[in-house]
Amino acid sequence: MKVNILHILRLIIIIMPSVVQAQVPFTLQQAIDTALRNNFDIRIAKNNLEMAKISNSFGMAGGLPVVSVNAGDNISNTYINQQFADGTESDIVDQRENVINAGVTGSMVLFNGFRVIATKERLERLQNQSEIALNLQIQNVMADVMISYSDVVRQQNYLKTINHLLGVSEQKLEIVKVRNRVGMADAAAMLQAVSDVNSAKQLLESQEMVIRQTKMEMLLILGVKHPFVFEANDKIEIDTTLRLESILNRLGMNPQFQNAEQQVLIEEQLVREVSAQRYPSVKLNAGYDFYQADVNKGNLLMNRFYGPVAGITLQVPVFNGFIYKNQKDLAKIRVENSILEKESLINSLNSMALKTYLSYSTTLYQIKSQETNFELARQLVEVVMQKFNLGQATILDVKAAQTSFENAAYLLDNLKFSAKVAEIGLKQLTYSLEF
Repeated sequence: MKVNILHILRLIIIIMPSVVQAQVPFTLQQAIDTALRNNFDIRIAKNNLEMAKISNSFGMAGGLPVVSVNAGDNISNTYINQQFADGTESDIVDQRENVINAGVTGSMVLFNGFRVIATKERLERLQNQSEIALNLQIQNVMADVMISYSDVVRQQNYLKTINHLLGVSEQKLEIVKVRNRVGMADAAAMLQAVSDVNSAKQLLESQEMVIRQTKMEMLLILGVKHPFVFEANDKIEIDTTLRLESILNRLGMNPQFQNAEQQVLIEEQLVREVSAQRYPSVKLNAGYDFYQADVNKGNLLMNRFYGPVAGITLQVPVFNGFIYKNQKDLAKIRVENSILEKESLINSLNSMALKTYLSYSTTLYQIKSQETNFELARQLVEVVMQKFNLGQATILDVKAAQTSFENAAYLLDNLKFSAKVAEIGLKQLTYSLEF
């Protein structure tokens, strides 16, 4: 029984690494599609847009006729006692009456100071604002996914650098072992070589943990219910064609700015709606009525009338304590505030565009020089390793070359990530993120 358990444990140990390392290729396009499907804020924004579309109608604005049907059947059974001036008295017992009435009524606003038109335009602006809010949310989600995905790529590239350094350290250790066997290497060199290998392995394990954490953070952004192991692309693609002038010219496409513009228009429509309350209103009323009363006693046994009715109602506001005037003044102040908020926003967007573009252009310039430094550092490691193999360089020389290569690679990966973040920020400002 013990032997069987040992066999099972060995089988698990053999199988587990292959299961853990079986990573599914996962592209940026797939990541964005997943996030757009799962993001709760996008789904809420879509629902808000659907509500705005439903509300945007002449019926909601009060411009369509209102038609209602009413009907009733009332039965009564009463006792009547009457006393007259001549001293006589009359008692009517079990006075039954059945009254049936029915009718169709309709009314339509003919004129109310163009308030219906102003309300309909406001509802149209609210729908546009909901569409802008949805687009803004989509852009925000895309930007978050792109940045998170680029961070995963950055960490994976750094892992490759560590793997390369581990290979150099292991090669260095083998050379030292050979020298040690023939008495050409001292204990210090052996200890340094072993220490470098162990340090590289520890750094490799730490970086693998960082990658797992970064991927989990990205999966949270994607909103996946069941996390999975994946492998991102190995390269950060940077758009180097962005220019400051075109960015500043396209800031009017920014969803936040468009939302502010719509808010100004909405407030202006509210001014028109409030102003319309001070004008006379004319309403057309029409209908068809039916009435029938059946009684069981007296001279009148049945009373019935029916027919169409129509009329026009005119309402003229005369005085209501300056309420309409105050409402209009408040609405004008809200318009002024919305204009000020729009101007403040465009100033902030301009400032943000300038700062982001400065970071973008500076980082692109640094990448060019750093790519040269990285290639030189890589060549330096190869040259020093060749010299070390020939006994013309010390183990400390190799260590220094490895450190130089590691720093160059780390800085290059960070510069590329920073440039990508700046690029995403600029495209987000101009509503030009694509996937």
